Amino acid sequence: MIYLDNAATSFPKPEEVGPAMLHFLENVGANPGRSGHRLSIEAGRILYETRESVAELFNVKDPLRIVFGINATEAINLALKGLLRPGNRVITSSMEHNSVMRPLRELEKKEIDITVVPCSSQGFLDPKDIENSIDKNTVLIALNHASNVVGSLLPVSAVGEIARKHNLLLMVDAAQTAGCCPIDVEENMIDLLAFTGHKSLYGPQGTGGLVIGERVDIEQLNPLKTGGTGSKSEHEYQPRFLPDLCESGTPNTVGLAGLDAGVQFVIKQGIDKIRRHEIDLTRRLIEGLNQIPEVIIYGGSEPENQIAVVSFNIRDTFPSEVGLQLDEGYGIMCRIGLHCAPAAHKTIGTFPIGTVRCSMSYFNTHSEIDQTIKAVADIAKTSKS
Repeated sequence: MIYLDNAATSFPKPEEVGPAMLHFLENVGANPGRSGHRLSIEAGRILYETRESVAELFNVKDPLRIVFGINATEAINLALKGLLRPGNRVITSSMEHNSVMRPLRELEKKEIDITVVPCSSQGFLDPKDIENSIDKNTVLIALNHASNVVGSLLPVSAVGEIARKHNLLLMVDAAQTAGCCPIDVEENMIDLLAFTGHKSLYGPQGTGGLVIGERVDIEQLNPLKTGGTGSKSEHEYQPRFLPDLCESGTPNTVGLAGLDAGVQFVIKQGIDKIRRHEIDLTRRLIEGLNQIPEVIIYGGSEPENQIAVVSFNIRDTFPSEVGLQLDEGYGIMCRIGLHCAPAAHKTIGTFPIGTVRCSMSYFNTHSEIDQTIKAVADIAKTSKS
């Protein structure tokens, strides 16, 4: 089996992740912050150590400004629905995932204006187009860090400078880049960072969160849900401090124990080392696919400007057919279709049929890429005949 669907969820996980989760289940198991006994205190320690690990990775000064949830989608919804008010305007790009686009379209019904700035046909964004779209009602810029369709990296640092210049907030969807690309919320001037645990952070599914920067006024932030937090239990009103404001209910502590192990794996390996390996794999795949006349590759041609995601089609062959043959005939697992990003596919010209997407991780090898290139060549030759 060759697994090339890491943009959906990473597999395999580092060997440390499973034991960390099993340790919690077998030796701790209690609810953090709800009791004063030793197991509850230990659960709380695990939770806080995970905050510290995430804070170290993203250079977050205060770990308590990291709010955990179930994934990046929930974090994005918290940021958008918690901060925006009728009459506000949001600027986003045409390469966004539906995790951004669908909440924004829902908010349009509540008198929030949305401006979608077009990207190039390769999936890249000119920050000047963002600045030219700002008006007096604009309060937020919402961008993905990298496209889940073609892997193109968007210029979040340049947009961060623009946001600060105009006193706007910048929200970044880092679902595809957290763990495989350097992210420094201070240096990149990011006010809200949505991340998921189950992709390049190598944690389990059902983990993720939102980094809430110092420029965000939490008095203006409405949580998605309210309820028990273990703090201020004498009051029937939600605490107005982080992370409790946004973390009602029993947390997924077993999952967060696994996330901590995944993040620590990334930190120990080093983002630069992970990034170099994934760039190498991406270059190898692009160069190999470019040798197949029937193959069309979408996005840019420089692996340094993207993450380890490559989308392609074989002429006159539906992506679904290519994906099926790769899986059943060669044991190669990738993703086909629109990848929950119809706006992106309209931008690169592949709507409505979509593409075949191969997405690599730190655990993929040169041999696996070479086998994939050969399999695509075989399928292309068969399709042509």
